[in-house]
Amino acid sequence: MRLPSLLRWAWAAALAVAAWPQVDPSQRWNQHRVTSRASPAPEPGAEKEKIPSLVEGLRSARDWPRRRAEIERRWLTMLGKIEPAPQDRKWFGDIRQARILDTEDFSNYTRVHLELPMEIDFHQPHLLLLPRNQGPGPFPAVIAWTSSTPGYRMPEEWWGRWLAERGYVVLTGWSFIRNYRDGATARQGAPEKLYERFGHWLPLGKMVHDARREAEYLRSRKEVDGRRIGFIGFSLGAKAAVYVAAFAPEIKATVALDPHIAVNGGTNWYAPWYLDWLRPFPRIPTRERTVLSMLNPDPARPGFEHDHHELMALAAPRAFLLIGGSQSEDSGGDSDDLQSWGYFNRAREVYQLLGIPERIQFVSTADGHRANGPNIDPAWQSFFERWLKPAAALH
Repeated sequence: MRLPSLLRWAWAAALAVAAWPQVDPSQRWNQHRVTSRASPAPEPGAEKEKIPSLVEGLRSARDWPRRRAEIERRWLTMLGKIEPAPQDRKWFGDIRQARILDTEDFSNYTRVHLELPMEIDFHQPHLLLLPRNQGPGPFPAVIAWTSSTPGYRMPEEWWGRWLAERGYVVLTGWSFIRNYRDGATARQGAPEKLYERFGHWLPLGKMVHDARREAEYLRSRKEVDGRRIGFIGFSLGAKAAVYVAAFAPEIKATVALDPHIAVNGGTNWYAPWYLDWLRPFPRIPTRERTVLSMLNPDPARPGFEHDHHELMALAAPRAFLLIGGSQSEDSGGDSDDLQSWGYFNRAREVYQLLGIPERIQFVSTADGHRANGPNIDPAWQSFFERWLKPAAALH
């Protein structure tokens, strides 16, 4: 009985897309149309609103630090924190105390299966890939996170083998919402366990801290050049990558592979295991008491005032690559499509102001929502070869 209504909805969406003018991607500034039917903020007409500029009113690069600090404060208020409060440091021990489960040698790299103590009572499995027969190092390193479906081993197949065979140390992993304490997952207790132990700490903020812990482990190894650590993630891992790029300064080059960069577009940034839009903030005596109210302080105006172009800008001056899987006007799903250009363009304005526009890229592909593809692979490979392989690339 629902089929006719779904067909009408799809037909109306198709007509709306057909009516949109074709715009050169480099000239896009508008927000993404809201296509997620579960979004707490449907925001009709959002695509007609321009994404606010981050450089308006700034005269030179010297003016950016103050604007940057304002943006960072807002996002840290939403996230709660990106590292544990002093009273919670008791839950974090020495990340170097890894449990080695097994080791296997291949012609050009060694695979080490290990568990890292992300918390004193939570050891998370990883694969560590170490270059073999490629000299003594130290080597650049890449942290590689999987998506919401396969396990922590899959990044070896997607990216890790290629990187390790070319002189990169690789640490594969996944978000804690895939496998947290007592086997909790995104839909089965992981966010609740996080709040119970640490208070106001949104899951994406915890993911940043986990990535920083992994970077700390890598820096402790003699094989790794701690000045050259990168991060790559697909889908769920790409969502984490956006926040890692913004808030983990030790990560020098980040690849977000199809995160769907618009915070209110076709995907589920609002979910309790990501940004938890509707959870009230503790002890905030203002009207802005939820993530939703902070992203959208003027609900009478279509579209959000604050979005992920701000986080891409916070990554500057470090290198950032966004890879999109759709070249449709609106893919209506997880992929970064043509409407993602607006967010990228606003972030690129900041990189241009700083005189480093080459350090931020958006590679738009038609390869689909996938970790690999004929246009995806050359993009991340050349990005890391440029920004991580040369010892002086970002210094």
